[in-house]
Amino acid sequence: MKKYLLLLLAFGLTFTSCSKSDDVDSENPEPEIPVVKSVADYPVQDFMWQAMNAFYFWQEDVADLDDTKNDIEADYAEFLSTDADPADFFYKICYNHERVVGESAAVDRFSFLSENYKDLVQRFQGVSKSDGVEFGLGRYGDAREVFGYVRYIVPGSDADGKDIQRGDIFIGVNGTNLTLDNYVELLFGDLDTYTMNFATLANNTITASGRELSLTKEEGFSENPILITKVIEEGGIKIGYLMYNSFVAAFDEQLNDAFGELKTAGVTELILDFRYNGGGRVSSALQIASSVYGTKTNELFLKARYNNKIQSTFDPGDGESNFVATTIDGSPINALDLTKVYVITTRSTASASELVINGLEPYVDVVQIGTTTVGKNEFSVTFVDDRANNFFYDEDREANINPDNQWAIQPLLGRNENADGFSDYTGGLVPDNELDEDIANLGVLGESSDPLLALTLNVISGTTSKSSFVPIFPVDLISSSAVMKGTNDMMLMDGLIKSNMNQK
Repeated sequence: MKKYLLLLLAFGLTFTSCSKSDDVDSENPEPEIPVVKSVADYPVQDFMWQAMNAFYFWQEDVADLDDTKNDIEADYAEFLSTDADPADFFYKICYNHERVVGESAAVDRFSFLSENYKDLVQRFQGVSKSDGVEFGLGRYGDAREVFGYVRYIVPGSDADGKDIQRGDIFIGVNGTNLTLDNYVELLFGDLDTYTMNFATLANNTITASGRELSLTKEEGFSENPILITKVIEEGGIKIGYLMYNSFVAAFDEQLNDAFGELKTAGVTELILDFRYNGGGRVSSALQIASSVYGTKTNELFLKARYNNKIQSTFDPGDGESNFVATTIDGSPINALDLTKVYVITTRSTASASELVINGLEPYVDVVQIGTTTVGKNEFSVTFVDDRANNFFYDEDREANINPDNQWAIQPLLGRNENADGFSDYTGGLVPDNELDEDIANLGVLGESSDPLLALTLNVISGTTSKSSFVPIFPVDLISSSAVMKGTNDMMLMDGLIKSNMNQK
């Protein structure tokens, strides 16, 4: 009837003459039936709200996460429908998220999400689509132009063995220069094979060189985060050096083996190179800390602080983790039992890396060399639409995840305090000996030609001379290959929270 009536109305507008019955129908159109919104129509938004209401660190500070928000189903359904895009909905219910209010006003800088939980889980295991070129990005020229510099090449990758190495500078992709407006699309877009356009740096000026190189990203590429393990002998001192680029649980046994090599070699000093380490698993951080300080299982490494709703359910000792004597797989920890450790940091050092530094501080003299860290003192957990498991992701329960909702969210759940109760380092951990990486002189990782390592060795030997370590071309970092993988600045909590709480 409604369709027929609309045809009559259209006909009446076309001709000046119309019947009396037409006039009556046009004056009294058939009323539209209101669309009744249902919570079931918005499963993704409902899952996000339920998980955030229960576990989000700042739940009490977000009006949209108030416990009464879903008391009236019709009003709750209307609220869920306000954002058709689940990503927009998620960032709206975060507490002053950086993507909503901007960097300067942000409280939540690190919560994020993925449209497919499987992609997220793989990245947390060190698996991603990669050509093996790990790089940083900075600005030059008119400040909207972007250049990249190669930090290192991942062994076994497409780039490994090609004409590209640490210190190389590039300014374009497929003949198009990188800018603030296009670098994400050009470097992290859909193209699996692309051509990198290189440049040279001379007299603090970056200039196109004409050199090109074709690279191909490999799907499902796995990177071992243990890049370098070696013993350096300096002035009769045996110094262990470990460059570790991500806290990935899948490599924990190899990590323990690396400490075993250093222990067998009889090192008395240790350098942890976390300069490019944006974080990862807390369990891996706990393992490293125990390898440094010792398997003192009666001493506190961290205390996790959650929102009041969760904290109120805890018994004394819940949320606390002591140093450990074994890996997750049960292997005895190879501990060096040190009273001092040297840690190299930059503005790419974050989260679990900072946790190791902060957690060791009450027990070990931690000497930090480099630049101030990111300042991510919060941790997170992966949530998926598995309501029977209180939304916690469990690889053994993937069959229970809602097949119509594959989204995953990674919201901030709390902060980790060290044994002294300290967790206030949102501004970053400040180095004892400051030195920026020098794009004009990056040197070779693990060798004394690397200025950051050279300075660290000088600190150890007591021959520090600041005048000899002045960077020529420090970079104002705007992003990196690690950031765009979606797992940088991550502190992933493992099993420290009660997952048997009832959901509203």
